[in-house]
Amino acid sequence: MNKSDFYYDLPEELIAQSPAERRDCSRLLLLDRRTGAIEHKRFYDIADRLREGDCLVMNDTKVIPARIYGVKIPTGAKVEFLLLNCREEDLWECITGPGRRAHEGDEFDFSGEMTGTVEQVLENGNRVVRFRHDGRLLEVLDRIGEMPLPHYITKTPDDPSRYNTVYARDPGSAAAPTAGLHFTPELLEKIRAKGVKETFVTLNVGIGTFRPVKTERIEDHVMHREYYRISPEAAEVINSTKKAGGRIVSVGTTSCRTLESAADENGFVRPCGEWTGIFIYPGYEFRCVDALETNFHLPESTLIMLVSAFCGRENTLNAYKEAVKERYRFFSFGDAMFIS
Repeated sequence: MNKSDFYYDLPEELIAQSPAERRDCSRLLLLDRRTGAIEHKRFYDIADRLREGDCLVMNDTKVIPARIYGVKIPTGAKVEFLLLNCREEDLWECITGPGRRAHEGDEFDFSGEMTGTVEQVLENGNRVVRFRHDGRLLEVLDRIGEMPLPHYITKTPDDPSRYNTVYARDPGSAAAPTAGLHFTPELLEKIRAKGVKETFVTLNVGIGTFRPVKTERIEDHVMHREYYRISPEAAEVINSTKKAGGRIVSVGTTSCRTLESAADENGFVRPCGEWTGIFIYPGYEFRCVDALETNFHLPESTLIMLVSAFCGRENTLNAYKEAVKERYRFFSFGDAMFIS
């Protein structure tokens, strides 16, 4: 298939620049993946679409203030660092910009709070950096770092916590699992009261999830690898739901990729902590996920390809066309769709 098969026209003014005033008041497009039928609701109505015995699977990763600015020692050249993957304590794979200013062995100062040395330049252009500081790195980042908002969001929200889910608890992501941004504690309690189970997996979202597809044939695209974990407790909840005939409802594409990475041919998942580079596009046979809640994604992105694999390319593009027509808000701070 070609990358252009997943293109759609999106007016720039529909790209959400800020979150909805209330998380669960964003709009919700309901899509029947078998018939292509569409309904328009508010996000809090998702509780009416979940059934007793379903299991809601959420990614509990937490976005850290992963964008920091370093000054090269001794030249004073300024370089931006985006922390992507923690390889070991204080050793991180980073994106640097401009990269030509960060060579192997170069040392940088970060606001007088810590220093970093480039230990390796990877084939993909990323840098492996060793940081040195007092205390915990996350505490330093809280003081000097910025939330790594996507490039299409031009204004930092007044409340940075809005770029994390209300259940975020596992620091390590460079981007939010945005499908979960719509949930509130009250809505989750209402869903639990219906007899819907919930559990959490972790996928530390890196730049690979959002990296543009540059090959014309999508089969030639290689995904950046991301670390994920499924605890024994989470695996038990998911597998018992499957055995009882309940639906596995994935909150977001990151939860979906986690579940499908760990699932066997019968849809049961194993406890694990591994790296995944799974790329899901049309033709993929889903093994674990039965329903998907997700935001609206960029044209020609791996995320819209995943959605197209789940409910069909024609259904997906028709739903996006309807969302544009109805003036839905798109991307990270935008509205949502529930596909069942």
